[in-house]
This record gives sequence, structure tokens and C-alpha cells, in this order.
Amino acid sequence: MGLLARLRKEWFIIGIVLVILSAKLLPGVGVKEGPLRPEVTITYIAVSLIFFNSGLSLKTEELRNALFHVRLHLFVQSFTLVFFPLVIWLLLQVLALTAIDQWLLKGLQTVSCMPPPVSSAVILTKAVGGNEAAAIFNSIFPFVFILFLLVSLLLLLLQLGSSSSVPFTSIFSQLFMTVVVPLILGQVCRGFLRECLERRKPPFGAISSAVLLMIIYTTFCDTFSNPNIELDPTSLLLVVIIIFSIQVSFMLLTFAFSTRSGSGFSPADTVAIMFCSTHKSLTLGIPMLKIVFSGYQHLSLISVPLLIYHPAQILLGSVLVPTIRSWMTSRQKVTQSLWRLPGCWLCSSSDL
Repeated sequence: MGLLARLRKEWFIIGIVLVILSAKLLPGVGVKEGPLRPEVTITYIAVSLIFFNSGLSLKTEELRNALFHVRLHLFVQSFTLVFFPLVIWLLLQVLALTAIDQWLLKGLQTVSCMPPPVSSAVILTKAVGGNEAAAIFNSIFPFVFILFLLVSLLLLLLQLGSSSSVPFTSIFSQLFMTVVVPLILGQVCRGFLRECLERRKPPFGAISSAVLLMIIYTTFCDTFSNPNIELDPTSLLLVVIIIFSIQVSFMLLTFAFSTRSGSGFSPADTVAIMFCSTHKSLTLGIPMLKIVFSGYQHLSLISVPLLIYHPAQILLGSVLVPTIRSWMTSRQKVTQSLWRLPGCWLCSSSDL
């Protein structure tokens, strides 16, 4: 793959770096009450646009094939919403004793509370040849009902200090107006525009990513315009190492659980479980943090681990695709051979 093709493929990750650098050079443009007016254009318009776009792009009819695979869905959602946040919370009790920046550690907790992404988990599952329908279901399922559970979990685990009061009513009302309502409107509009959308195939992913870059830019503008906030390079490096370690450990753990004797999961199911259980959504996560911690001066530091987690999960998943595909193919061949053996025995016995 040529350099230009590689740059086009990885444009979003490159865009994250560029908007952060732009925020460093021109922080006054995207600060609160600055020329971009992010308190309106980002908090309400941009976030609503992302979820309207998601509602417009969601192919709910694809979920029918995966709807009744209850055991797989329970496994993924339990791991994502219970096991993952709990283990990270326990880990942070130990890491809190170290010199790592406390706001980056709080950011790790926010990562643990995020749902699977609609993009990377599904794309990697499809690339391997895994259960794509199950990956789609578990990526889309959290959008409405689990969204509020995630926010509650986030507020519960991310303790910002005993003196801070969390305005639950305003947070949930804003979430409802900027997330749930646009999502439902997008689905309603899709019902009328389905044929046109399937024929023209608009770049839904690129649109959401471009809006997301604007949100990231304004978030870091607030940071760089505040002289009291500094990012410790050593803490950042340690967080990167911790994130890669978490991803590798959890992928191995989900693999071990889903392939154990009596699990009832096929090799294709295991692939979907590995990616959906360990990947976290940046598209949902950044707007959610923008709403929950709006105006909070350390918001960008809390967002950093999620910004690291996103490219890390894509990089690690892409590297492992050939290995996982090879394993799945070999397991499927073994399974097919075992299923053929009784049939051959019955055929030979019936000839006697």
C-alpha cells in the first residue's frame, strides 16, 4: 500500500493529531464564548448531528438474524458493563498510589464505561469472517437503553470529589435531547429515505468522524487556554502501556472463556465476542463526556485515555486479524470433520 493510500485510510487518526496541534497553536478559536461558540455549536448542534447521523445509518433490519443469540449478547454486555468497569476500578485503586496523573486515571475509568463501537468492532469481526450480525447487535444495542445505564455507571465510578455536586437532572435531560431524540429522528427519517440511502450510500462514518474532530478540537482548546493544566509526558507514556496491556489481557481472557469446553460458542461467535467485549466507542464516548463534564477544566485530560484507546484497539485488532482468521478457519475445519464422523459411521453400519 502506497503512502498516499495509507494516509487516506488513516485520515481520522491523523486528523486527531492535527486538531490537537491546532488547538495548541490557536486555542482562542475554540474556547468557550470564542468565535466557534462551542457551548452551542458543539454541545448541542454537533453532538445532535452525530447521533442523528447514527440513527440514519443504523440498519435495524440486520439485527433480526442476531436477536435471539441471547447467551452471546449477555456475555458481551456483562463483560462490557460489569466486569470491565469493575476490574479497571480495582486496578485504579493500586495505580492511585503511583505518580500517574490522577485525571488520566479518571480517564481510564471513563474508558471502561464506554460501549462497543459501531465501526471498528464490526469491521474487524467482518475482516476475520466472524459473526458479523452479533457484532452489529452488540454495537448498536447500547445506544438508547444502556446509554443511561452507562452514564449512571460513569458518574458512580468517576468520583470528582466530595464537594462536587452532579446535576443528574440536567445531564439526563441534555442526553435525551441531544442523543435519544436525534437518534429516533434519524431512524424515522431512514424509514422514508431507505431506498435513496441504500442507492447513494452516503459516507455516514466520515461525516460523524469529521464532526468528532471538531469536538476534540474545542475540548483541547479549553485545555491549552488554561495555564494551570499540564500534561505529564511520563504519565502519558505509562497510560499508553497500561491501555495496550488491558486490551491484550482482556482479549486473551474473552478468548479463553468463549472457547472453553461447554461454552456453546462457535469460532465465529468467539471472534465477535473478543472484539465487542474489548473495544470502546470514541464516537459515543467523546460527546458523552462533553455533556457529562461540560465546563469542567480537566475534561481534555479525562478524554486523553479514550483518544489513545481508539487507535490502539484498531492497531492491535488489525495486527491480529491474520492470526485470528487462521485460528477460526482451522477450528471450523475441525468442527466440520467431527460432524461428518457420525454420519460416516451411520452410513457404514447401515450397509451391514
